[in-house]
Amino acid sequence: MRRGLWRDALGRWLALGFRIYLGGVFVYASVYKIGYAAEFAETIASYQIVPALAVNAVALALPWLELICGAMLVAGVRVRTVSAILAGLLAVFCLAVALNLLRETPIDCGCFHSLEERMTWMTVVRDLIWLGMAVHVFFFDSPLALEGRYQSKLKEIAP
Repeated sequence: MRRGLWRDALGRWLALGFRIYLGGVFVYASVYKIGYAAEFAETIASYQIVPALAVNAVALALPWLELICGAMLVAGVRVRTVSAILAGLLAVFCLAVALNLLRETPIDCGCFHSLEERMTWMTVVRDLIWLGMAVHVFFFDSPLALEGRYQSKLKEIAP
């Protein structure tokens, strides 16, 4: 029983570290894309996955989704929901990068900057590691998550 408690506590604190790290990564990744949406749209188009009519909409919406989800993850708000969204995004990113690597398409990743960031299989490995972190955050309620604090306060107020 004691070993289970220690493992659970370790998993929760590890989830806290993953939560802050992933949130920071997504906030950082979104800032450049928001400022240079046209370049990001070209990167999305080069993947040849998104229909041409949807490229601009994706280039405008995706960075804001990354920014909002990253900030919420760092703040500890709706951690499970946000980690599920980010896990879904990471799964799509892994598939898109792997598909273009298999096609041997010489394009830039577009993950953090639009230029000179060539995709490699290490990009897929990195995204899979981040996907594992997001799944860990989803299953382990991290300490210092704000939503748990609000729910306990609401239970105290409710009759």
